Amino acid sequence: MESQTLTAAFLGLIEGLTEFLPVSSTGHLLLAGHFLGFQSQGRTFEVVIQLGAILALFSVYAGLLTRLVLRARHEDAARRSLVSLLLAFLPAVFVGLLAHDFVKNVLFETPSLIAVMLILGGVVLLVIDRIAPRAVYRDALALPFGKSLAIGFFQCLALVPGVSRSGATIVGALLLGVEKRAAAEFSFLLSLPTMGAAVAYDLFKNRDVLDFGAIWEISVGFAVAFVTAVLVVRWVLSFISRKGYGLFGWWRIIVGTAALGALLLGY
Repeated sequence: MESQTLTAAFLGLIEGLTEFLPVSSTGHLLLAGHFLGFQSQGRTFEVVIQLGAILALFSVYAGLLTRLVLRARHEDAARRSLVSLLLAFLPAVFVGLLAHDFVKNVLFETPSLIAVMLILGGVVLLVIDRIAPRAVYRDALALPFGKSLAIGFFQCLALVPGVSRSGATIVGALLLGVEKRAAAEFSFLLSLPTMGAAVAYDLFKNRDVLDFGAIWEISVGFAVAFVTAVLVVRWVLSFISRKGYGLFGWWRIIVGTAALGALLLGY
Protein backbone atom coordinates (compact mmCIF):
# COMPACT_ATOMS: atom_id res chain seq x y z
CA MET A 1 0.00 0.00 0.00
CA GLU A 2 2.79 2.39 0.98
CA SER A 3 4.76 1.76 -2.24
CA GLN A 4 1.63 2.29 -4.35
CA THR A 5 0.98 5.60 -2.57
CA LEU A 6 4.56 6.73 -3.16
CA THR A 7 4.31 5.76 -6.83
CA ALA A 8 1.05 7.69 -7.16
CA ALA A 9 2.59 10.74 -5.47
CA PHE A 10 5.66 10.52 -7.71
CA LEU A 11 3.56 10.34 -10.88
CA GLY A 12 1.37 13.20 -9.65
CA LEU A 13 4.54 15.21 -9.06
CA ILE A 14 5.70 14.51 -12.63
CA GLU A 15 2.30 15.55 -14.02
CA GLY A 16 2.22 18.80 -12.04
CA LEU A 17 5.83 19.68 -12.85
CA THR A 18 5.66 18.98 -16.58
CA GLU A 19 2.10 19.64 -17.80
CA PHE A 20 2.60 23.32 -18.55
CA LEU A 21 6.30 23.22 -19.39
CA PRO A 22 7.47 22.50 -22.97
CA VAL A 23 8.86 19.10 -21.96
CA SER A 24 5.88 16.73 -22.58
CA SER A 25 4.03 15.63 -19.46
CA THR A 26 2.53 12.69 -21.38
CA GLY A 27 5.96 11.53 -22.47
CA HIS A 28 7.31 11.76 -18.91
CA LEU A 29 4.30 9.94 -17.45
CA LEU A 30 4.36 7.14 -20.02
CA LEU A 31 8.10 6.59 -19.63
CA ALA A 32 7.85 6.68 -15.83
CA GLY A 33 4.96 4.21 -15.96
CA HIS A 34 6.97 1.93 -18.26
CA PHE A 35 10.06 1.84 -16.04
CA LEU A 36 8.02 1.55 -12.82
CA GLY A 37 5.79 -1.16 -14.31
CA PHE A 38 2.73 0.99 -13.63
CA GLN A 39 -0.34 1.12 -15.85
CA SER A 40 -3.93 1.63 -14.71
CA GLN A 41 -6.94 0.03 -16.38
CA GLY A 42 -8.10 2.34 -19.16
CA ARG A 43 -5.36 4.71 -17.96
CA THR A 44 -7.82 5.98 -15.35
CA PHE A 45 -5.05 7.23 -13.09
CA GLU A 46 -3.21 9.12 -15.82
CA VAL A 47 -6.41 10.76 -17.10
CA VAL A 48 -7.76 11.80 -13.71
CA ILE A 49 -4.54 13.34 -12.40
CA GLN A 50 -4.53 15.55 -15.49
CA LEU A 51 -7.71 17.06 -14.06
CA GLY A 52 -5.63 18.16 -11.08
CA ALA A 53 -3.32 20.11 -13.39
CA ILE A 54 -6.26 21.60 -15.31
CA LEU A 55 -7.93 22.79 -12.13
CA ALA A 56 -4.63 24.25 -10.93
CA LEU A 57 -4.31 26.31 -14.09
CA PHE A 58 -7.95 27.40 -13.88
CA SER A 59 -7.47 28.52 -10.27
CA VAL A 60 -4.58 30.76 -11.36
CA TYR A 61 -6.41 32.23 -14.37
CA ALA A 62 -9.99 32.21 -13.03
CA GLY A 63 -9.98 35.95 -12.33
CA LEU A 64 -8.62 36.88 -15.76
CA LEU A 65 -11.04 34.56 -17.57
CA THR A 66 -14.03 35.80 -15.56
CA ARG A 67 -13.18 39.42 -16.36
CA LEU A 68 -12.67 38.53 -20.03
CA VAL A 69 -16.09 36.86 -20.30
CA LEU A 70 -17.84 39.73 -18.52
CA ARG A 71 -16.12 42.34 -20.72
CA ALA A 72 -16.98 40.37 -23.87
CA ARG A 73 -20.62 41.44 -23.50
CA HIS A 74 -19.75 45.03 -24.37
CA GLU A 75 -16.10 45.14 -25.44
CA ASP A 76 -14.90 44.13 -28.90
CA ALA A 77 -11.31 43.47 -27.79
CA ALA A 78 -12.48 40.91 -25.22
CA ARG A 79 -14.67 39.18 -27.80
CA ARG A 80 -11.72 39.00 -30.17
CA SER A 81 -9.61 37.40 -27.45
CA LEU A 82 -12.18 34.66 -26.90
CA VAL A 83 -12.56 34.05 -30.64
CA SER A 84 -8.77 33.89 -30.95
CA LEU A 85 -8.58 31.12 -28.34
CA LEU A 86 -11.47 29.28 -29.98
CA LEU A 87 -9.77 29.34 -33.37
CA ALA A 88 -6.56 27.98 -31.86
CA PHE A 89 -8.54 25.20 -30.16
CA LEU A 90 -10.46 23.96 -33.23
CA PRO A 91 -7.66 22.17 -35.17
CA ALA A 92 -6.91 19.89 -32.21
CA VAL A 93 -10.60 18.96 -31.99
CA PHE A 94 -10.82 17.72 -35.57
CA VAL A 95 -7.39 16.08 -35.78
CA GLY A 96 -7.72 14.61 -32.29
CA LEU A 97 -11.06 12.97 -33.06
CA LEU A 98 -9.70 11.45 -36.27
CA ALA A 99 -6.42 10.19 -34.79
CA HIS A 100 -7.47 9.37 -31.20
CA ASP A 101 -7.50 5.58 -31.41
CA PHE A 102 -4.22 5.35 -33.33
CA VAL A 103 -2.49 7.70 -30.91
CA LYS A 104 -3.74 5.91 -27.79
CA ASN A 105 -3.35 2.32 -28.99
CA VAL A 106 -0.14 2.60 -31.02
CA LEU A 107 1.92 5.70 -30.27
CA PHE A 108 1.28 5.63 -26.51
CA GLU A 109 2.60 2.07 -26.39
CA THR A 110 5.95 2.89 -28.05
CA PRO A 111 8.42 4.12 -25.37
CA SER A 112 11.31 4.40 -27.86
CA LEU A 113 9.29 6.83 -29.99
CA ILE A 114 8.57 8.95 -26.92
CA ALA A 115 12.27 9.09 -26.00
CA VAL A 116 13.28 10.09 -29.55
CA MET A 117 10.59 12.80 -29.65
CA LEU A 118 11.84 14.20 -26.36
CA ILE A 119 15.34 14.50 -27.79
CA LEU A 120 14.28 15.99 -31.12
CA GLY A 121 11.88 18.40 -29.41
CA GLY A 122 14.68 19.52 -27.12
CA VAL A 123 16.95 20.28 -30.07
CA VAL A 124 14.16 22.22 -31.80
CA LEU A 125 13.45 24.22 -28.64
CA LEU A 126 17.12 25.14 -28.21
CA VAL A 127 17.41 26.26 -31.83
CA ILE A 128 14.15 28.24 -31.91
CA ASP A 129 14.97 29.90 -28.60
CA ARG A 130 18.07 31.35 -30.27
CA ILE A 131 16.92 32.13 -33.80
CA ALA A 132 13.22 32.97 -33.41
CA PRO A 133 12.08 35.98 -35.46
CA ARG A 134 11.91 39.36 -33.77
CA ALA A 135 8.91 39.55 -31.45
CA VAL A 136 6.01 41.52 -32.88
CA TYR A 137 3.14 40.41 -30.66
CA ARG A 138 3.53 40.92 -26.91
CA ASP A 139 -0.04 40.45 -25.67
CA ALA A 140 -1.29 36.85 -25.51
CA LEU A 141 -4.89 38.08 -25.66
CA ALA A 142 -4.45 40.27 -28.74
CA LEU A 143 -3.07 37.90 -31.39
CA PRO A 144 -4.46 38.16 -34.94
CA PHE A 145 -6.92 35.41 -35.82
CA GLY A 146 -4.63 33.97 -38.49
CA LYS A 147 -1.75 33.63 -36.01
CA SER A 148 -4.01 31.97 -33.43
CA LEU A 149 -5.28 29.44 -35.97
CA ALA A 150 -1.72 28.67 -37.08
CA ILE A 151 -0.69 28.07 -33.46
CA GLY A 152 -3.66 25.69 -33.22
CA PHE A 153 -2.25 23.62 -36.08
CA PHE A 154 1.14 23.51 -34.36
CA GLN A 155 -0.65 22.18 -31.28
CA CYS A 156 -1.79 19.14 -33.30
CA LEU A 157 1.82 17.95 -33.44
CA ALA A 158 1.51 17.16 -29.74
CA LEU A 159 -0.74 14.19 -30.54
CA VAL A 160 2.57 12.35 -30.91
CA PRO A 161 3.62 11.57 -27.30
CA GLY A 162 6.90 13.18 -26.39
CA VAL A 163 6.34 16.24 -28.59
CA SER A 164 4.64 18.31 -25.85
CA ARG A 165 1.47 20.32 -26.30
CA SER A 166 2.92 23.41 -24.68
CA GLY A 167 6.21 22.91 -26.55
CA ALA A 168 4.48 22.71 -29.93
CA THR A 169 2.32 25.77 -29.31
CA ILE A 170 5.20 27.80 -27.90
CA VAL A 171 7.54 26.95 -30.80
CA GLY A 172 4.76 27.79 -33.26
CA ALA A 173 4.08 31.09 -31.52
CA LEU A 174 7.78 32.04 -31.45
CA LEU A 175 8.11 31.31 -35.16
CA LEU A 176 5.09 33.55 -35.79
CA GLY A 177 6.65 36.50 -33.98
CA VAL A 178 5.05 36.17 -30.53
CA GLU A 179 7.19 37.31 -27.60
CA LYS A 180 8.46 34.52 -25.29
CA ARG A 181 6.32 35.30 -22.25
CA ALA A 182 3.21 35.93 -24.37
CA ALA A 183 3.80 32.63 -26.20
CA ALA A 184 3.83 30.76 -22.90
CA GLU A 185 0.75 32.56 -21.60
CA PHE A 186 -1.21 31.88 -24.79
CA SER A 187 -0.19 28.22 -24.47
CA PHE A 188 -1.49 28.16 -20.89
CA LEU A 189 -4.85 29.67 -21.84
CA LEU A 190 -5.21 27.38 -24.85
CA SER A 191 -4.52 24.35 -22.68
CA LEU A 192 -7.72 24.90 -20.67
CA PRO A 193 -10.20 24.02 -23.46
CA THR A 194 -7.77 21.59 -25.13
CA MET A 195 -6.94 19.55 -22.05
CA GLY A 196 -10.47 19.77 -20.71
CA ALA A 197 -11.89 18.39 -23.96
CA ALA A 198 -9.19 15.70 -24.21
CA VAL A 199 -9.77 14.44 -20.67
CA ALA A 200 -13.56 14.44 -21.11
CA TYR A 201 -13.24 12.52 -24.40
CA ASP A 202 -10.82 10.00 -22.87
CA LEU A 203 -13.17 9.37 -19.97
CA PHE A 204 -16.09 8.91 -22.36
CA LYS A 205 -14.20 6.60 -24.73
CA ASN A 206 -12.96 4.43 -21.87
CA ARG A 207 -16.09 4.58 -19.73
CA ASP A 208 -16.57 0.79 -19.86
CA VAL A 209 -13.04 -0.05 -18.66
CA LEU A 210 -12.37 2.78 -16.21
CA ASP A 211 -11.18 1.49 -12.86
CA PHE A 212 -11.70 3.71 -9.83
CA GLY A 213 -10.88 0.89 -7.42
CA ALA A 214 -7.55 2.48 -6.53
CA ILE A 215 -9.32 5.65 -5.39
CA TRP A 216 -6.70 6.42 -2.71
CA GLU A 217 -3.81 6.37 -5.21
CA ILE A 218 -5.84 8.43 -7.69
CA SER A 219 -6.65 10.99 -4.98
CA VAL A 220 -3.00 11.26 -3.94
CA GLY A 221 -1.84 11.71 -7.53
CA PHE A 222 -4.59 14.27 -8.19
CA ALA A 223 -3.72 16.34 -5.10
CA VAL A 224 0.03 16.31 -5.75
CA ALA A 225 -0.50 17.25 -9.41
CA PHE A 226 -2.78 20.15 -8.41
CA VAL A 227 -0.43 21.69 -5.84
CA THR A 228 2.68 21.23 -7.98
CA ALA A 229 1.01 22.66 -11.11
CA VAL A 230 -0.12 25.79 -9.23
CA LEU A 231 3.47 26.44 -8.14
CA VAL A 232 4.86 25.80 -11.63
CA VAL A 233 2.35 28.09 -13.39
CA ARG A 234 3.03 30.92 -10.93
CA TRP A 235 6.80 30.56 -11.39
CA VAL A 236 7.35 29.72 -15.03
CA LEU A 237 6.28 32.98 -16.74
CA SER A 238 8.78 35.08 -14.82
CA PHE A 239 11.48 32.47 -15.43
CA ILE A 240 10.83 32.42 -19.19
CA SER A 241 10.86 36.22 -19.32
CA ARG A 242 14.36 36.20 -17.82
CA LYS A 243 15.94 32.99 -19.13
CA GLY A 244 14.01 31.82 -22.19
CA TYR A 245 13.47 28.15 -23.05
CA GLY A 246 17.03 26.78 -23.13
CA LEU A 247 16.76 24.94 -19.80
CA PHE A 248 13.70 23.02 -20.99
CA GLY A 249 15.42 22.04 -24.23
CA TRP A 250 18.36 20.53 -22.32
CA TRP A 251 15.97 18.87 -19.87
CA ARG A 252 14.21 17.11 -22.76
CA ILE A 253 17.49 15.97 -24.32
CA ILE A 254 18.85 14.58 -21.04
CA VAL A 255 15.63 12.74 -20.11
CA GLY A 256 15.10 11.41 -23.64
CA THR A 257 18.71 10.21 -23.96
CA ALA A 258 18.61 8.49 -20.57
CA ALA A 259 15.31 6.80 -21.40
CA LEU A 260 16.49 5.68 -24.84
CA GLY A 261 19.68 4.29 -23.35
CA ALA A 262 17.74 2.34 -20.72
CA LEU A 263 15.38 0.96 -23.38
CA LEU A 264 18.31 -0.14 -25.56
CA LEU A 265 19.74 -1.96 -22.55
CA GLY A 266 16.49 -3.86 -22.19
CA TYR A 267 14.86 -2.09 -19.28
